Amino acid sequence: MNRNRLFAFSAIAVVVSACLLASPAHAAPPVVGKTGESKTNTASGKKLLTVQEARGRTELLHEAFHATLQIVHLQYFSEDDGTPIPSRTLEAVFDAIQPGCNMKFRWLAVDALAMNIDHAPEDAFERDAIEALKAGKDTFERVENGVYRRVGKITLSSQCLKCHLPSRTNNEDRSAGLVISTPVRGH
Repeated sequence: MNRNRLFAFSAIAVVVSACLLASPAHAAPPVVGKTGESKTNTASGKKLLTVQEARGRTELLHEAFHATLQIVHLQYFSEDDGTPIPSRTLEAVFDAIQPGCNMKFRWLAVDALAMNIDHAPEDAFERDAIEALKAGKDTFERVENGVYRRVGKITLSSQCLKCHLPSRTNNEDRSAGLVISTPVRGH
C-alpha cells in the first residue's frame, strides 16, 4: 500500500473515531412549534448540538486533524515523490465525514500564502478570525444564525513554509486555520 493511501486510511480512521467519541450520548429534544407540533431539529433530521457540545466536538476534531496533518506531513510526505500534499488529502476526509458529523470543515489562510483560492476568507467572521489568530489567539469562535463556527490555529512549520512562504527571511512558524461549523440549538 502506498504512503498516500495509508495516510488517507489512517486519517479517516482517526477523524471518524474522534467524531464518534465526541458525539453526545443522548438525542436532542424535539423542537415544538407554535401550534404544538414536533419538528425536526435540522432540515436533514439530524440532531442539533448545544453550543457547549459543539465547542467540545470541534475542539476534539481540530486536535485530531491538526495532529494528523503534522505527523503525516513530517513522516510520509515528500514533495519530490508526486503525492498530494496532506492538507489536500484531508480535504477528501472532510468531504467523506461532513454528512455524518453534520459539520463543515475548511482550511483558512492566515499569515502565509493561500495555496488554494478556496482558503481565502469568505465572510466577516473569517476575516475577524484571521485577525484574532494573527494577534496570537489559538482559537476564534462565534454563534450566528443557529451555527457555531470555530477557527483553530494550524501550525505551519519551516517544512510547510517551503511552499506556503518560499521567500521568507526566517523559519519562524506561521499559521493557517481550520474552520469547523455545525448547527446548534437554542441560538
